[in-house]
Parts: sequence; structure tokens; C-alpha cells
Amino acid sequence: MSNQQPIYILQEGTQRTQGKTAQSRNISAALAVADTVRTTLGPKGMDKMLVDSLGDITITNDGVTILEEMAIEHPAAKMIVEVARTQENEVGDGTTTVVILAGELLKRAEFMLEKNIHPTVIVKGYRLAMDQSLQILKGIAEPVSLKEESKLLKIAMTAMTGKGAEVAKEKLALLVVSAVKQVMEGEGQAPVIDTGNIKIEKKIGSSIEESELIEGIILDKERVHAAMPRMLKDAKVLLLNTPIEIRNPETDAKIEISNPSQMQAFLEMEDAMLKKMVNKIISSGAKFVACQKGIDDLAQHYLAKNGILAVRRVKQSDITKLSKATGAKVVTKIDDLTERDLGVSGLVEERRVGSEQMTFVTECKKAKAVTLLIRGGTEHIVDEIGRAVEDAVGVVASAIRSGKVVAGAGSCEMEVARLLRKYANSLSGREQLAAAAFAEALEVIPTTLAENAGLDPIDVVAEIKSAHDKGRKWAGIDVFTGKMMDAFQKGVIEPVQVKTQALNSATEVAIMILRIDDVIAANAKQQGPME
Repeated sequence: MSNQQPIYILQEGTQRTQGKTAQSRNISAALAVADTVRTTLGPKGMDKMLVDSLGDITITNDGVTILEEMAIEHPAAKMIVEVARTQENEVGDGTTTVVILAGELLKRAEFMLEKNIHPTVIVKGYRLAMDQSLQILKGIAEPVSLKEESKLLKIAMTAMTGKGAEVAKEKLALLVVSAVKQVMEGEGQAPVIDTGNIKIEKKIGSSIEESELIEGIILDKERVHAAMPRMLKDAKVLLLNTPIEIRNPETDAKIEISNPSQMQAFLEMEDAMLKKMVNKIISSGAKFVACQKGIDDLAQHYLAKNGILAVRRVKQSDITKLSKATGAKVVTKIDDLTERDLGVSGLVEERRVGSEQMTFVTECKKAKAVTLLIRGGTEHIVDEIGRAVEDAVGVVASAIRSGKVVAGAGSCEMEVARLLRKYANSLSGREQLAAAAFAEALEVIPTTLAENAGLDPIDVVAEIKSAHDKGRKWAGIDVFTGKMMDAFQKGVIEPVQVKTQALNSATEVAIMILRIDDVIAANAKQQGPME
């Protein structure tokens, strides 16, 4: 039996790591990702410059942007990127927090694995701790309502602190809160806020302070004909997703013309068809036409002659937003067009913004779609401010939806950690160790905030911990003075959903990585008959 040949069940060239080696490598990859974004956390966080293969530069401290631009290859590290993306899509902020938290949970788990605590025990302890943490968060959260505008402004400013938008955060916060309120539908307990109805248009030029909220939509388009009016007041708006031109036949077709008069008749027929389309538009009373497809040159001429302003090749997303802003219905067949399909805009105007001509559809009554026009000195500044404003829109909408907020500056995590320790002591068995490790992992947020501010994290965390033990649940770190502060009173406020989503996602990804004990990396399959 000793001479028995080994049996190969995997194809040649397959790489396989098992047991503690596999766990260790996966944890190391996740920690490397967490360390990359760690220095960007908080008001004193630093930025990253990312240069892609074409030489394009992105300067940001937005966690999900950094991770996506890095083009990460390691499978475990990709799972951490996915968690950051989920956080961004769900609540719009807290992407760096969720990545750091996931990394710290795995780091604490590695210490326990070295003590021969089984991964399933750690997983069970982490799940219990997460459920308890979510309960604690619900218990300590403070209510916020739509009427408390000062709180909403503070939420928006907290989201923008530490980013490029910080220099004008008061002005931008006002714009963000106004925009969210404008697009909100349904009052009472469950307001519906679709942040997709807030268009963020970024244009280089002027200062950040020149950014403005447009009650309507800005189109990155200019009028199709020079003879068209530049400005219209109280204009009836027509939205088309069909071309104003003669369609080509869908199948190959030939038209045989044997003499010039037939040619002339053919051209006149085309003209008559175009004129019929334009006359239908004119008779409806429309003065501004936004077309998703093309507009024929002759049709442009007829429209201009009748004082109609038209733009073409408008994006479908912009057509949808125009419909929400003006109340117009999107028309697919010009023959079926009636006056009831039209919307109204108080002002339609072609304006020069920076070096480009843009069409402003504004002064829309009860507009349920608005535009935030963001200005800045350079492309990189405008992009970073756009990202910060996007985060602010997400958190304000999230706070209104859930109606609950908590304080930031590390105070929330410290309070949850304090109450979680008490809960961990009530557990029996080795799960107690995992729950206690979970509580310690939460302290990574105030620790990182202190480190990024150049403070001694041990002293700062000890001081905050002492304050929490004395019942000051919103005691957090003031990174500008290095002292302790009441984060809620100082206006460092975040929606509770940012924290619950971060805890949920970070724990789930940590558990998933811990449960992997075998990594099999197969080569590309060789084509050929099976032997």
C-alpha cells in the first residue's frame, strides 16, 4: 500500500491553500484594504491621489471611490470593496467606517484563531454581538423630524466635514436640505425620497460659494438652431422620445426613380411629412421641445420659424427628471400628441456656464426633480465636492426616512461598546470572548479619529471611556482641540441608518471571510474532449 500513487482531483496548475493558512491570507488581504483607507477617516483625514492607466487623476478621501479606482484583484479584498459599495448605495456615507470596522473585526478574530478558538464559535459570538449592537443603537438614537431644519443642516455638514466641500459646507448644506425637501413625496410617517430626482451637475469655474439649487433641470445641451429664441417665459414643455425626422425603413428597401420629376415629388413628400410633424407640435402649443432622439435640419428650420426652442439627444434620465419637474408626459408618437401631454416651466433659458452653453429649465411649480449646480476652480475640486454633496444628500434623505439620529465623533461607537461589554459578560462559553472582541473592535473608530488628528489615541480613548462610564452617552473626540466634547451639542450628527448598515455589512463580510478555510484558484479550463 505504501507505493500507492497520489490521486489528483484538481487539474494541473490549480493553486490551493487550506486551513489556517487560507484564513490568515484572507484576513491579511482584508486588513491591507482597511489600512489603505484608514488615514482618510474624520475631519482631519488625508486624501489619496489615484492615477489610472491613462494618466487620469482622482483626488479623494471617499472610501468607495478609492477602493473602486484601485482595481483590487484579491478575492477576499474584493468582498470588502463590495461592502463599501453597498454602504454607498444604501445610505450614501460611512464607506470608510464600514471598511475599517470589517478589518478590525477580522484582526480581533485572528487573535482568537491563534488561541485555537474555532471559527464557528467566533461567528456565533459576532452574530450575537451584532444583534445586540443594533438593539443598543435603536435604544440610544434620538428622534429627528422634517421640521427640525437645524438638525438636518448639521447632518449634511457632518457628512461634508473633512472633504473638499468643507470650506463652503454651510452654503452647500442649505442647498442639500432644500433639494431633499423639494423632491420628497408624501408627508407623515413614511415620506418617499428618491435621491435620483436630485441631479448633481458639476461645472468648472467660479468659486464653491457660487453653487446653486435650480428648481428644475439643467440640460448639458444647446438649442439646435441659431434662429431659435434664447429665452422663453411660462413655456409649455414637450418631451419626446421619438425623432423629429423621417425614419429609415427597418428592412433593406430600394426606391427606383427614373426621371427628375419623380425625384422632386419624393423630396416634397419628405418635406410634407416633416411639416406635418412640426405642425402637430405647433398646434399643441408647445414652446420648448426636449427630444431624446434626432431632429432633422428642415424640422429645426420650421421650429425656429415658429419661435420654438428645441434641444436634441437628451439623455433618458434627464427626460424622466424633466417630466417630474414640469409635469409633462413623455410622448412616443407625435400623431397622438395633445395639449394634455405638455408640462409648464416658468423659465427656459440658454445660458453660458464656464465654456459651455447649457439649457436651464427652471421656475417649475411643485418641481419633484431639481438640480444642484456645483462650481469649483478645477476639475478635481469640482469632482470631490460633487462626491461630498452626493454623500450629504444620501444622509439627509436617510435621516428623514428613519427619523432617528445619533452623534458622531466616535461617541456612538464608544457607547455601544460600553453596553456591549455588559452584554458579553452575561454570555457563557467562548462566545463571550467573541462578543467582547466585537466591543473592542468598535473602539477602532475613535482610535482612528485620534490618530488621524495627530493625538495620542490611548489617552483620548481612555478619557472618552471614562466619560461614558459616568453616563455622558454622546461624549466624543473634538479633533480640532484634542479635548473631549458632547458631540450632539456640537452638531456632529449622523443618521442611525449609517451606523446600523455599517455594523451589519462589516459583521457579515467578516463572518463570510472567517468561514473560508479552503481557497482553490483554478486555471482557465483547457478546451478539449474529456478523457
